[in-house]
Amino acid sequence: MTIERRNVGKRLSDLVIYAPPPGGRMVYLAGQVAEDPAAEIAAQTQSVLRQIDRLLAEAASDKTRILSVTIYLADMADYAAMNAVWDRWVPAGETPARATVEAKLANPAYRVEMQVVATAG
Repeated sequence: MTIERRNVGKRLSDLVIYAPPPGGRMVYLAGQVAEDPAAEIAAQTQSVLRQIDRLLAEAASDKTRILSVTIYLADMADYAAMNAVWDRWVPAGETPARATVEAKLANPAYRVEMQVVATAG
């Protein structure tokens, strides 16, 4: 398996190319939200990232194999606080392609939701 990242930055890569070997697999995670929607943004972000780690492990993958992430924030005022947690979690040099948008989430108590595409195998 080859994952090539171009224009790698601290938080994201502009381009991620995946060339699967025979037997390579794609992993698509549903949008992940915090276990405690009453928590503040940093705690919600940590909860979401723990769930992503758990689900990726279940698929025989990990955060170094993430190709792209879409982050939905209920309020862009939470962007810096969410990024502070993200920056400690994402591996340097292994940043995925990423987009962050403001969105009305299914439960108004949720501050952040993340959807992930990764590789496994």
